[in-house]
Amino acid sequence: MSDELNKIEEHVLEAMEKAINHLETELIKVRAGKANPNIVDGIVVDYYGTPTPINQVGNITVADARTLNIQPWEKNMLQPIERSIINANIGITPQNDGNIIRLFMPPLTEERRRELVKRAQGEGEHSKVAIRNIRRDAMEQVKKLQKNGLSEDVAKDAEKNIQEMTDKYIALVEKHLAAKEKDIMTV
Repeated sequence: MSDELNKIEEHVLEAMEKAINHLETELIKVRAGKANPNIVDGIVVDYYGTPTPINQVGNITVADARTLNIQPWEKNMLQPIERSIINANIGITPQNDGNIIRLFMPPLTEERRRELVKRAQGEGEHSKVAIRNIRRDAMEQVKKLQKNGLSEDVAKDAEKNIQEMTDKYIALVEKHLAAKEKDIMTV
């Protein structure tokens, strides 16, 4: 029985770690006014009928603090890349000069900063929900083991451990959100 409990706790730890990693990835995409190639991560371009990540159809470089350049490897990919960026709705309008696509990061207004903070908090809320769902599933597995003969004390200890892990990871989400909010709101 304790092997099964260990497996449940390991799974909880692994799944909650994945939730935090996902949050970190999503928070990188919430831009704080600085040009960062990660802003276009997740954007897929229609490359001859195949959805392909944007970084596999062109070279993405940071020209300066507020400008990203996307140099497609094939000139005929300029339009599909531009269309994909517009459709991704990242809040930046691409500038196509026929050779290269430039993304100019607009300076952040107070209102835009607040919007970005809300977006980051929304991502944080998704992570918290995921962590709570992981906890719920693990608690149900412990209860099933208890019905199959696991002692009540051992089950309570396992539930307490799962709750402690949940609290730890929820606090980690809060910490990430606070850091991102500080980053966004710093002028």
